[in-house]
Amino acid sequence: MPRTEFKQLLDAGVHFGHLKRKWNPNMAPYIFMEKNGIHIIDLQKTIVKIDEAADALKQIARSGRKVMFVATKKQAKTIVAEKVSAVNMPYVVERWPGGMLTNFPTIRKAVKKMSTIDKMIKDSSWDNLSKREKLQISRQRAKLEKILGSIVDLTRLPAALFIIDVMKEKIAVREAQRLSIPIFAMVDTNSDPNGIDFVIPANDDASQSIDLIVGIMCEAIKDGLSDRKVEREKDETDEKPLSTLKKGRKAVAKIIVEDDEEVEADDKDEILEEELEAILEDEDLAEEEEEEDAAEEAK
Repeated sequence: MPRTEFKQLLDAGVHFGHLKRKWNPNMAPYIFMEKNGIHIIDLQKTIVKIDEAADALKQIARSGRKVMFVATKKQAKTIVAEKVSAVNMPYVVERWPGGMLTNFPTIRKAVKKMSTIDKMIKDSSWDNLSKREKLQISRQRAKLEKILGSIVDLTRLPAALFIIDVMKEKIAVREAQRLSIPIFAMVDTNSDPNGIDFVIPANDDASQSIDLIVGIMCEAIKDGLSDRKVEREKDETDEKPLSTLKKGRKAVAKIIVEDDEEVEADDKDEILEEELEAILEDEDLAEEEEEEDAAEEAK
């Protein structure tokens, strides 16, 4: 079943493209018709592309990797910040810092600088600084927070980028392409879809259109994260915990091997092996006794 209906897209104005004279010929396969000098996007194709992108993003979230959203245009900033932060994914809604991806270690240093400033503020040495120094440091912290605050938890390169308006975010597109990072994007009729891995033909100027599509993508990520949580809980349940006996014997084995100076290095391995075999034998014996007790109770 499609994640969205034709009428939803129509009501949000997803079908409105740019003026005919501003079009990019590479978008021809996604254009339905021209009306009053404006290109109309084929929403049937948009629905298919939305589902493809949402399924792919769900799998990325399920694998535990991050998707970075990029939207610095005015009408998309607030929408992206609200929806993406709710699913705990990184996003850039202010100016794209050059080298965000291609020079990622430097960006990480800038993020760590924020943490250093925070520690300094809590430290007693903060009180010894002059009013001017405090003001300068606070301003620097605020500037870093504005540009990089939303990627604090991004410790490695994102698995994918979701971009709104590939023309405006061309630097981000170029960096992702250079590093072979998959690109998901809302692509309007004035943009070039070539080089975009998951093209979503849509109006990237209307806030309603952006809100609808970003919302669908975030829901897909949320589903992926939920699946990941369920799988991890199941794995933890399936794992057989070490019994108290096993833990105790293992500790004893470790003490014998590590602390006995008279034992030769070659003998230590043998002792450890013997102790671990004993652990397994004790475990088997304990299980047999439990089975016998259960059989007795059943009688």
